[in-house]
Parts: sequence; structure tokens; C-alpha cells
Amino acid sequence: MARKGVTQYRLLKDGAVDNKTLDSLKKDKNITVLTLERLCAYLDCTPNDVIRFTERKTDAAPSPPPVETDGL
Repeated sequence: MARKGVTQYRLLKDGAVDNKTLDSLKKDKNITVLTLERLCAYLDCTPNDVIRFTERKTDAAPSPPPVETDGL
């Protein structure tokens, strides 16, 4: 957004996102594909310019494989 000269206020004012969505973005929460599409259209960019995938580390042990019951 900085490279495009777009502020959070401008996103809200122009209707690119609503206040709840902007709050989610600021808190690094998940967004919908529709929101991503709107942001990309507004900023004239691709999803690769906006997001990046990172691996989340969890403390929980992996789930065991499902148990087959043979129809019982």
C-alpha cells in the first residue's frame, strides 16, 4: 500500500474494505478470497503482491491416522 500511496483511511473512504475487514488485516487475521480480490483490484496488483504463505508451528502432537472399522 505504501508503494501505491494508499492509506488505511483511503481504503475505508473509497469502500475498498469495511472497518471490520481493515481491523482483521491489522491483526493478521484471515481474510476471504473476495476481500483479497477487492484489494488487488483496488491496488492494481496480484495476490502474490499482497500475501505470503508462512508455515505455522503448533505445539500439539499430530493427530493419529483414522481407524478403519470394516463396516462395523
